[in-house]
Amino acid sequence: MNLDLYTQAMQRFQTLFVRAQSLDIPEPAAMSLATVTDTGQPCVRTVLLKAVDTRGFVFYTNKHSGKGTQLRHNPHAALCFFWQSLMEQVLVEGRVEDVSGAEADTYWATRARVSQIGAWASLQSESLSERAELEKRFAEFEKKFSGQPVPRPSYWSGFRLRPNMIEFWSSRPGRLHERERYSRHGDATWNHTWVYP
Repeated sequence: MNLDLYTQAMQRFQTLFVRAQSLDIPEPAAMSLATVTDTGQPCVRTVLLKAVDTRGFVFYTNKHSGKGTQLRHNPHAALCFFWQSLMEQVLVEGRVEDVSGAEADTYWATRARVSQIGAWASLQSESLSERAELEKRFAEFEKKFSGQPVPRPSYWSGFRLRPNMIEFWSSRPGRLHERERYSRHGDATWNHTWVYP
């Protein structure tokens, strides 16, 4: 068993993702992201998958946010995709790394202007006294960047999760679900196993 199994697993994910995108699912790119604080407290939230290829799974965030801080302290994370219409789930575990500045700039340019300004206005994960405080900050940055492109903040970028485990779960009658796990051992060897449901 070798690296070709990894390619197979990633192609299998991409096929499922394309199927999910073809259905009437509000956010097929939604995925649960699990991280751990420096005291060992697990944290989970929903983020959006913005790119996927053989290098891994990419999402973007404010690097000063809770998840950004946690990933700086512990660069390991887990993802969970669940597409109820397909009754398929994919679990991914691995190590995260920063995307390049060029990648972040390219994605930033595709964001709606309101979202770009929002990234400047939001002190993500910090305490907020009231909603009006955020709205005031948004108005200030909207004025600041009036009539010009909104630059990408230095603290706003992306992470790429490079998998060391990918598991596919498929619903079956009687809860005899199918679970297939692809996992990396060492630097380049991947194995495929079936797992009891």
